[in-house]
Amino acid sequence: MQAKEFKVIWSDWNGAVRGRPSRSIAVQADATLYDLAAAVLSSFDFDMDHAFGFYDNLKDWTSSQIGYEWFADMGERGMFPGVKRTRISKAFRTDNQKLLLLFDYGDEWRFVVQYIKEIDSPAGKELPMVLSSKGNAPSQYGDDEYEDEGEC
Repeated sequence: MQAKEFKVIWSDWNGAVRGRPSRSIAVQADATLYDLAAAVLSSFDFDMDHAFGFYDNLKDWTSSQIGYEWFADMGERGMFPGVKRTRISKAFRTDNQKLLLLFDYGDEWRFVVQYIKEIDSPAGKELPMVLSSKGNAPSQYGDDEYEDEGEC
């Protein structure tokens, strides 16, 4: 069975990736962008509990010419098609191509997702899977700033 390998780097708001936590993951070759987002978020120990989209502008997602959004799958009309029916092979057409995965439009978690290449699925392993991991994942929710204030 064929798989596709991706390198994913947690980025800051300016698109900087140097020294930031990263993951190499493998997903099924026929996976959708929704499946890819789930694999990325899982590899960083994030819950998939917010809307997200993939965008071609890594620094300013609002200026993207190409995008795919979960909102479209929820029935909202927008500029871009949905992620549930879009295969990764349609969105990532060339080796080393990058898209920004913007997760949670409130907090704007940013992950640069780079398609590396098609690979043979690791024997006896279930996909998706993390191939390698560098750095500690950020905390999705961080410390609760109201935790010590008690009830009013």
